[in-house]
Amino acid sequence: MTALVIRSAQDAIAAVPYLLGFHPSRSLVVIGFESGGNGTCAIRLDLPSSDAAERVAALLAGNGFRRSLLLGYGPDDEVRESAATVRAALDSAGVPVAEAVRVADGRWWSLTCDDDCCPPEGVPYDISASVVAAEATFAGQVVLADRSELVRSVQPLDGPVRAAMREATERAEIRLLSRPGTSDESLDFVHALLARADAPPTDDEVAWLGVLLTDLRFRDEAWIRIDEDAPTADIAFWRDVVRRVEEAYVPGPASLLAFAAYSAGDGGLANVAIERALDADPAYSMAVILREVINAGIPPSKLRLRMTPDQLATAYYNQQRKAC
Repeated sequence: MTALVIRSAQDAIAAVPYLLGFHPSRSLVVIGFESGGNGTCAIRLDLPSSDAAERVAALLAGNGFRRSLLLGYGPDDEVRESAATVRAALDSAGVPVAEAVRVADGRWWSLTCDDDCCPPEGVPYDISASVVAAEATFAGQVVLADRSELVRSVQPLDGPVRAAMREATERAEIRLLSRPGTSDESLDFVHALLARADAPPTDDEVAWLGVLLTDLRFRDEAWIRIDEDAPTADIAFWRDVVRRVEEAYVPGPASLLAFAAYSAGDGGLANVAIERALDADPAYSMAVILREVINAGIPPSKLRLRMTPDQLATAYYNQQRKAC
């Protein structure tokens, strides 16, 4: 995700949909910043959100954030009550709130202004005219209408696509039974498919990839090949795979999508991808670990694999030797 420079309340309002991936409603959004090079951390809470105040404050303080912003989306009394509780917790934790605002109907109201600096009717804003939105759009970032649309973006495709994938998966499962274990041919297939940029994968390729990813060796081969510095193409690839594979094969691709999204700073997409993985397999370890990482507020800059294919091959070779 491109770095969004926030200089004012209106910049923050414009940035929030790009930080979350969707336009929030009935939410309190907490943005931590000034973290010594770790960027920002945006946390969305459902209203009312007073119960989460201490947890959020501890999370931001524990990850080195020194200041924060609050943006509330919803009824005035509900936003003010939740914002006051969260603000007090943040101040006590050493992450003081630089500005708190309520956003509604194309206007914003300051919750920290205690004089006549803000008009009672609110201050109008236009996200589409902001520099922040222009920079994010130029970088290819997309904002969905709401969280439900974000959830739908990782749900399975149906109709003829689903019927075709069901048949392709049956062929892949028969193929697996005829050649069990990790083979050089299968590794070459994974490497070639992930490196290919000229055409989307066919149904048979997606089905075979989904089946192979149930083997952690293949899953890890895909994991280390995610471009953590520029994961846009990886996000598009894994979102497509997640939507096409049969449900039994969702956990691996969904977890890889979550990692790619989180590497890009897209916590909203990472969360819904993790939910998809855990719905299919509540104990899937990669999804469980990523959920703990996100809940702990660990910034993407600290979640770097930096493992080469040769290092992975050596690790698996040594593991096999120990097992013998």
